[in-house]
Amino acid sequence: MRIRPLRFDIWLCLTLGFLLGLGFGKIAEKILPQKYEEYKEEHKVNKGEIGGIADSSVFRAQNVEDLLTHETFTVISKGIQYKNRGAGYYKGMYLYALTLPSGELVAARINSDSVTFDDESIYSSQATLPVGQIIKADLKEEKYFIDQIEYKEKLSRTDFYIDMVGGAEIMSSEAFIDTPIIIIELLTTLIAFPIIHAIGSRFGIFPYFFEPKER
Repeated sequence: MRIRPLRFDIWLCLTLGFLLGLGFGKIAEKILPQKYEEYKEEHKVNKGEIGGIADSSVFRAQNVEDLLTHETFTVISKGIQYKNRGAGYYKGMYLYALTLPSGELVAARINSDSVTFDDESIYSSQATLPVGQIIKADLKEEKYFIDQIEYKEKLSRTDFYIDMVGGAEIMSSEAFIDTPIIIIELLTTLIAFPIIHAIGSRFGIFPYFFEPKER
């Protein structure tokens, strides 16, 4: 098979388009972090609300029965154990396998920004999870999700999940900042390449891709 290298003018225009994309990316890097902080502020919830910090007045659930018999509650978890027992995507939501103090395992959607710790070390301290509520759902209808979250251990209940996010749902910094920057750089490169080459061809610097009819 014969390999043909790209012409110099194509490489040059791609390079210029790429550099232009990096420039727009740098501009976005200065703007998006501030926008992200504003976005998070808009989605911040108060203490005691679903997804908010759980103070001492919020009921501490010990088992599944407590979850089902209280409208709102919180759960005390050892360190970051609530993140280490498995997780998966259910209908676009990221649910963790949460171990209750009773040892029962349930699916929970957790707002990490509202988790509080009683010690400086998050690994050895007790974590108080955000205020949560029960959401009825048939988790087994999403087989891929069940395979993900139960890869270590089966859930004790699959007819509900705990919502500890509520109105505090926010995009990750990666989704809000990093991904748009990559898209901006890529689109700028793709758009700038033919424009730069067309301008160069117009002034006779580069050969035309398609010779104009008037020529």
